[in-house]
Amino acid sequence: MTRVAVVGHVEWVDYVVVSRLPGPGEIVHAESAHEAPGGGGGMAAYALSALSDGSDFWTVVGDDWRAGRTLELLRAAGVIVRGGVRHGRAQRRVVTYLTGDGERTITVLGDRFVPHGDDDGVNWSELSSYDGIYFTAGDATVAQAARGAKVLVATVRARDALIAGGVEVDVLVGSAGDPGEAMDDDLLAATRPRWIVQTEGDHGGSWRAADGTTGRWTAVPLPGAPVDAYGCGDAFATALTASLTRGDGIDAACTLGAHAGAEVLCHRAPAVGDLAQYW
Repeated sequence: MTRVAVVGHVEWVDYVVVSRLPGPGEIVHAESAHEAPGGGGGMAAYALSALSDGSDFWTVVGDDWRAGRTLELLRAAGVIVRGGVRHGRAQRRVVTYLTGDGERTITVLGDRFVPHGDDDGVNWSELSSYDGIYFTAGDATVAQAARGAKVLVATVRARDALIAGGVEVDVLVGSAGDPGEAMDDDLLAATRPRWIVQTEGDHGGSWRAADGTTGRWTAVPLPGAPVDAYGCGDAFATALTASLTRGDGIDAACTLGAHAGAEVLCHRAPAVGDLAQYW
C-alpha cells in the first residue's frame, strides 16, 4: 500500500452561510454558522482521509483553545496530525462566507504561519518515507524535505518556498481562473515540473507535460446539488497526488481529481463526502 501525506497549513474557520454578501451598510441575517478546521492543508487532509481511510498531515498549530480544537476535530476525522506547536501564537482564524451561488468569500484574522524546518520536535526528514506528498505551504527547508517523497505535487500558492528551496516537483497545480495561482517564469524555472495542471471549474481543465505533450479532461457530472466551492481545489490536488502515487497516468489522475472536487462541491464545508467510492 502506498503512503501519502499532506504537508501544509491549517486554519480555524468560522463558516457563515448567507444567501448573499451584504452591501455597504447593510445587515444580512445568516442562515446558519459553524466552526471547524480548514485552510488548504486542512481541507486536503480531510480529503485524503476520506479517499484512503486515514491520512498523515504535517503542519503547525498555535497553542490556544482553537489550536486544541483543531487537533481534536482533525483526529476525529481520521487524520493523523504530525508537526509542531507555535508557542505563544493564537491559531490563525478566518471567516468564510458561503453564499447561495455556491461561492466562498474569505476574511483573514491574524498572521499566517506555516511549517518551518526549525519547528521544535519535528523531524522533517521523515517525509522521505512517503510515496507521495501534496505540499500546500511551508518554508524552504520543509519544501526540500518534502521532495524526498517519490511523488511531490505542490500548489502554486507555495511559490515562495519552492523557489527559495530550489525544489523540483512532479506536478505544479493551480486554478487557471485565479489570479493568485498564476504560474510565472521564475516559479516554472525553479520547480521544473513534470506536469503543469490547471483546473477550470465546470469547464474541466488541462495539463501540459515537460516534453510538450498536452491533454484535457472534462468536468464530471455532479453527484448532487452544488452547495459551496470551499476546498474543491484542495480535494482535486489531493486525489491527483494519490492517483499518481499508486501509478496511474496523468489523465486518470486528473479524472479522479475532478470526481473529488465535484463531490466536495456538493457538501457543506468542511465536509468532503464519500471520496472512497471513486478510489
